[in-house]
Amino acid sequence: MNFQQLWRYQDQFVEGALITLALTLIAAVVGLAIGVAGAALLRGGAKPVRLAVRSYIEIFRNTPSLIQIFLIFFVLPAAGLKLPAFEAAAVALSFYFGAYAIEIVRAGLDSIPKSQVEAGQCLGLTRWEVFRHIVLPPALRNVYPAFTAQFVLLLLGTSLASQVAAGELFHAASFIESRTYRSFEVYAVVCAIYFAMVIAFKALFAVIGLAAFRWPIRR
Repeated sequence: MNFQQLWRYQDQFVEGALITLALTLIAAVVGLAIGVAGAALLRGGAKPVRLAVRSYIEIFRNTPSLIQIFLIFFVLPAAGLKLPAFEAAAVALSFYFGAYAIEIVRAGLDSIPKSQVEAGQCLGLTRWEVFRHIVLPPALRNVYPAFTAQFVLLLLGTSLASQVAAGELFHAASFIESRTYRSFEVYAVVCAIYFAMVIAFKALFAVIGLAAFRWPIRR
């Protein structure tokens, strides 16, 4: 093993890791917005709207995300919409994450007992106040572990963007490996970087969870 040849490519590793983080954060934020909107439509939308949302969930959850990236990057240009590799991957991963986020948010909202909502209404709270103070906080607490786990899967799944030449970490690793012919060393470093990012995010999410959801939980 010889890792010395990799030192001159440290900028590529750093740039790839930063692009991976950017791709993950963009997809997570957009996907979360899709999740909240989709869950709201599933609960209160018209029947055709609920059917459309359910169809979107089933399509994106039951097809490979790599195919979704290929469709956006290779097929959409035929319809006149050409996106660069990074943007195409971000759109595909956002829709992919959004499909899971809808189900996570919906499960969180459904976990709140109706009696708890009715108690808030009996106190004279408005519909928005009931949602904000009674429904949303415990719903977020209930689904927070699922969101963090799905975020980690999203982070690891960004490596698929390398197949359309998006300059994320795995694509940078492929470039460095083609120049050094040190496959084991290159992918060992990449594996360590992914592992470090996942552990860092898990620690961050643990701190956020302790700070945001500190009230007692009945067991």
